[in-house]
Amino acid sequence: MPDMPAYSALLTDLYELTMACGYWRSGRADTEACFHVIFRSQPFGGGFSIAAGLANAVEYLRSFHFAEDDLAYLATLAGADGSPLFDREFLGRLRDFEFASHVCAVPEGTVVFPNEPLLRVIGPLWQAQLVETALLNFINFQTLIATKAARVVLAAGGGPVIEFGLRRAQGPDGGVSASRAAYVGGCEGTSNVLAGKRFGIPVRGTHAHSWVMTFDTELESFDAYAEAMPNNCVFLVDTFDTLEGVGHAVEAGRRLREAGHEMVGIRIDSGDLAWLSKRAREILDEGGFPNAKIMASNELDEHLVASLREQGARIDIWGVGTKLATAHDDPALGGVYKLAAVREPGGAASRRAWQPRIKLSEETAKINTPGLLGVRRFSRDGRFVGDMVWDELHPPGDGFTIVDPADPIREKSIQPEASGEELLVPVLGEGAADYVSPPVQASRERTFAQLAMLDESHKRFLNPHRYPVGLEAGLYDERSSLIVAAREAVAREKEGV
Repeated sequence: MPDMPAYSALLTDLYELTMACGYWRSGRADTEACFHVIFRSQPFGGGFSIAAGLANAVEYLRSFHFAEDDLAYLATLAGADGSPLFDREFLGRLRDFEFASHVCAVPEGTVVFPNEPLLRVIGPLWQAQLVETALLNFINFQTLIATKAARVVLAAGGGPVIEFGLRRAQGPDGGVSASRAAYVGGCEGTSNVLAGKRFGIPVRGTHAHSWVMTFDTELESFDAYAEAMPNNCVFLVDTFDTLEGVGHAVEAGRRLREAGHEMVGIRIDSGDLAWLSKRAREILDEGGFPNAKIMASNELDEHLVASLREQGARIDIWGVGTKLATAHDDPALGGVYKLAAVREPGGAASRRAWQPRIKLSEETAKINTPGLLGVRRFSRDGRFVGDMVWDELHPPGDGFTIVDPADPIREKSIQPEASGEELLVPVLGEGAADYVSPPVQASRERTFAQLAMLDESHKRFLNPHRYPVGLEAGLYDERSSLIVAAREAVAREKEGV
């Protein structure tokens, strides 16, 4: 199991606790509920996302409890009238809390799309409500960063990408989570040593400009570094004059070779990276270092990496920091946690006891899909062809037609020869007795395998083709009926009927 930090049950929003208390006081705490985590639109204007954050979510749920100092703090909170917000009896219920819900989720490293569940929680209403904020925190952020990383790796065309973003990440927790998610998304390593220790991610890095500036000359600094760290020499060459710096790297590299070691390469962190990398390659080759790698950094993202490759840049390794670790151009995934069905305690004997729940909105995209949802992915000839969201309360028949809930004209019939895979797998509770979160390396490998099965049209950065995701036809009809019924009920209420 990865070395995960301990999470407090207070990693939540206050309204989760006030609702939990309200459920308990109204006698609805043990009503069973089904919630789903979904997101509504692809980040970065892209055509896919990469699921991540599940390992942290599972560890959080397994260790979920209220410590005595947590309860002592909650006891100090006051309402608008100055009296305690939570009474002693409710705090006692929190003291005895044991998470007993069933959780299914999409494995990390899976290609995912809007409006399909990434995670499903079924359990007592107050329990399922309490974990909402933390689950969204884990899944939203890491899915966002893993997706950004996958885009950068695709732009690099197979060249190694190293994540360099810790110093500008959103705090220590954000920095470690970003490093982990970037590795899931396909980065080869990280500069973040703590992430390396916790998750077994390869760590990379040599020296900064300050090292060069400490010495009287650049060449002296390179020679000193080579003597101190002979097996880790990537020289940063742009402190004063980049091409002169490359020449100095060649000189230091020759002395390093005479001592029985080999220069790994150089790093360029400023200037015209395309032109400089081409000239640097010539200097290195002419100097006898054709195998020395050229690393580039400096505010890189997938668009700049793609542009540099189109210009014929001779860059072997890409160091991507700020714009990866902060998801620079799209800072939030926007995932939500929505109630989809409830049933009274003791209703397990009859699955028909579940009552679907619909949320209306003036915005079509914000109307939820009711039911106990699953996601079935179909593939044919080594390619994904479509995802079907379906309701376990009303399983589909043999033929599969999916309907876009935002545009019912968009229908797709799944051909009989297509094979289907259920994406949601049990991770806690029923059916998950032996579940162990895979190592982050396995999730990274899954990312590569998933992207290989995704058509190129969905992976392009400009106007990607929209991947088919829809509701199973019967579920679409059920949802439509519930929407109509709910709107009619609202109209009758307004009329006072």
